[in-house]
Amino acid sequence: MMEISLLTDIGKRRSNNQDFADQYVNQNGHVLVILADGMGGHRAGNIASEMTVTDLGNQWKATDFTDINQMRDWMLVAIEAENQKIHELGTSEEYHGMGTTIEVLAFVGNAVLFAHVGDSRIGLIRDGQYKQLTSDHSLVNELVKAGQLTEEEAAVHPQKNIITQSIGQASPVEIDLGIQHLQDGDYLLVNSDGLSNMISSQTICDIVLSDKTVAAKTQELVAAANDAGGQDNITVILVAYSEEDN
Repeated sequence: MMEISLLTDIGKRRSNNQDFADQYVNQNGHVLVILADGMGGHRAGNIASEMTVTDLGNQWKATDFTDINQMRDWMLVAIEAENQKIHELGTSEEYHGMGTTIEVLAFVGNAVLFAHVGDSRIGLIRDGQYKQLTSDHSLVNELVKAGQLTEEEAAVHPQKNIITQSIGQASPVEIDLGIQHLQDGDYLLVNSDGLSNMISSQTICDIVLSDKTVAAKTQELVAAANDAGGQDNITVILVAYSEEDN
């Protein structure tokens, strides 16, 4: 069994919300969740994120996939097609420089297939520990991996918001794909950087493992990010997985 709670919030510093997230079900009952964190000038980021999520979601609803390999192939083709569409729109003056991060997750039994572009994150909470399943496509993360910055330096680096892969770029997007098998009691957390830049993984675990409903935990995660400053839009998708009794 899966329980999914989704919440987005403008935060305390932004004049509009450029995050967008939603969930969809295909013809065979398989769930897809998508989170996008838009970027660009006046309203362009809002449009890039909402368009990307709804385009992919509507395509998913029309599929009848049951096989995870079909889903993987679909993700690669559909995400790149959306990349080109957003890039084309972004060449106009009205939507100049529009783009978005994206996290796409498809659920099949106890497995989740995910695609990742940008610096939003997917994490697994298991046995009281948070494990990040994605690697940020960001300039500072590249410098950390190259040994030129520490994690602590990266967290306060003035260029921490520069991302190296996004939907809307001219070149083909380099999509990270992964599969995670879920166990009874696992939680998956999908979030924009407005959450992970504000609160620690320990705080995330404390909230997610508290004795509250999944919806209440989602609300508390957003509230904690706002209490810490709320410097960006905050979007959270929390998935609780439990094995059904036979």
